[in-house]
Amino acid sequence: MSSAKKDEDAKTEASNSSDELTVVVEELLNSLSNKFTTVSSEIFAKMDEMSRRLDNLEAALRANEEKAPGSPSKT
Repeated sequence: MSSAKKDEDAKTEASNSSDELTVVVEELLNSLSNKFTTVSSEIFAKMDEMSRRLDNLEAALRANEEKAPGSPSKT
């Protein structure tokens, strides 16, 4: 095998390795992006649920205060 042929084969192999690395890195970045999107959605859903529960608690406390007007209020 000639020296030029060996150099060409080495360059082709390096190019293939580089292409494979690029594909692996892109897949990893896509995977991380998808996981980040999923976690962000879950966090926002939990925050919405907590907000709803706090609103319900606040409404229940106000209804309780209205039922017992003789009790001292902290406002």
